[in-house]
Amino acid sequence: MSNIPLVIPKRTIKGISAVLLPWKPNSRIDFDSYQVGLERTWKSGLTPAINMDTGYANLLSPEQRTEVLLLVSQLASGRPFVAGAFVEDLQGDVVRNYIDQCIAIQESDGTPILFQSTKLTQLPKDKLVDAYRKVAKECDELLGFELGKMFAPFGEIYDLDTFRALLSIPTLTGIKHSSLSREQEWQRLAIKTQERPDFRVYTGNDLAIDMVQWGSDYLLGLSAFYPEAFALRDKYWAEGDMRFYEMNDWLQYLGFIAFRDPVPAYKHNCAMFLTQRGVIEHASIPPGALARPDSDYALLALVQQRLDALML
Repeated sequence: MSNIPLVIPKRTIKGISAVLLPWKPNSRIDFDSYQVGLERTWKSGLTPAINMDTGYANLLSPEQRTEVLLLVSQLASGRPFVAGAFVEDLQGDVVRNYIDQCIAIQESDGTPILFQSTKLTQLPKDKLVDAYRKVAKECDELLGFELGKMFAPFGEIYDLDTFRALLSIPTLTGIKHSSLSREQEWQRLAIKTQERPDFRVYTGNDLAIDMVQWGSDYLLGLSAFYPEAFALRDKYWAEGDMRFYEMNDWLQYLGFIAFRDPVPAYKHNCAMFLTQRGVIEHASIPPGALARPDSDYALLALVQQRLDALML
């Protein structure tokens, strides 16, 4: 691209934080610790996102995802949350499955985000956009999702014509963009600024969390590590406070550690970090999840100590 969008100073950032789903050593979900993570996310001023990649949506059964949704709906008590409409493991018509999932999320007072699936991303471009239209027609508000294959094999980054077409769907109010590419995200920001300024691009670039300076909001897995620090960073940006940059740097160092190859193992790093912070009891991960070496504890502790100091 020829032009990078201009930095937008003192902008209020909308932060959505994917919440880690903790596990016990016996391969069962640790719902007690999960509630702690949800509450600290709400308390910090961020919106929790559930049944996402950080919530091991692809490793849960449909029944487990429903159990998570019902629990969060009960805990929310009117507070906002976003929930993934995940259909990869469901049989039948993909559009019908998405509609059913989105209706269930809306009835639970959540905002659905259309998690990609093999059947969806393999559709021709016109049929893919039509699928979004059909699902969005049944929703008061819907978020879209572009997921790079480094996160999941069924993910896809759409071409710019497809992105433009999605902007024409009224109830599709934003899209999470997880290509880990600044250039591709800048392209989307330029298009939405010109064609639909109220549309939100939620960065999923855990390796460039400063994309918020150029107009992105965020839906990140990295923010699950320390939502309070992300909220303070966002406050600094809105106020034009120079402390934004140091806080952002240290949060980014955390991202460089956690989101190295293989990228999906970041969730184990998150469990390690939250255990060290005393937020969850165990750094266990579910069967089928990728693990990090124990040597990562020392690296994570160095960043945690600095972030703790910056929170004072």
